[in-house]
Amino acid sequence: MQNRYVGDIGDFVKYALLRHLSDGKKLGIAWYLHPNEESSNDGRYVQYLDRSAEWRHLDEDLFDSMRRIVVSGHRSITKVQAESIFHDAVFAEEYLDISSVRVSCRPGKRRDWFDAVRERLKACDIVFADPDNGLFPDSRFRPTVKRSAKNIPENEVWELSQGGRPIVVYHHNTRRKGGHCVEIADWQHRLPGRVYAYYWRRWSNRTFFIANCKPWMAKRLEDFAERWHPSGELIQSAEEVEGIEQVKLNKN
Repeated sequence: MQNRYVGDIGDFVKYALLRHLSDGKKLGIAWYLHPNEESSNDGRYVQYLDRSAEWRHLDEDLFDSMRRIVVSGHRSITKVQAESIFHDAVFAEEYLDISSVRVSCRPGKRRDWFDAVRERLKACDIVFADPDNGLFPDSRFRPTVKRSAKNIPENEVWELSQGGRPIVVYHHNTRRKGGHCVEIADWQHRLPGRVYAYYWRRWSNRTFFIANCKPWMAKRLEDFAERWHPSGELIQSAEEVEGIEQVKLNKN
């Protein structure tokens, strides 16, 4: 997450999804906040705010909050928290930036940062992790490398979801061989519990993985996907897809 993204179309759908899933539950947000970078167009998709007839009805209060933040010229998670978009949510907002840390000290810095996040969110019913780029395999994760601050390794997802706690994880889809469907299916197998995926297709492709998904959450996801169709698509848990395919094979 970077402050410059606040209020763009990706934030709008992200916050709407979290509001819908966490209603009546204690939400904890780990921002995985990264310093702003000015080398890309990310975060500039705010034109939807000029098309209220198309977007505002999806979440009117949230839409109005996004417009206030963008118009203010001060886009930041501090503004998001001040708008009370998530009511009584708990935030872990310390920057995750190791660029000025000695290489030998970076693994320890990452661990200390993560331990503080986990402690901060320990009493929450649902956790959202918002890394800048998304998920990354443990086998290739290197905490000594600066760009590691933009990813969440599998082990951190598992630790944040201990005890079967539901966790929502942001993932920016990559150019992986096989395409996004293969990438999504692979992560559904890697993450804990029953894992649903909400795949957003507008502007920049991204996926929100919902791990340890409970039956009541699955119903809320279905409702959300129907409301936001055709901009996004809900992909069932891998276990359910495989079960459906097995039933088909048995019938044949």
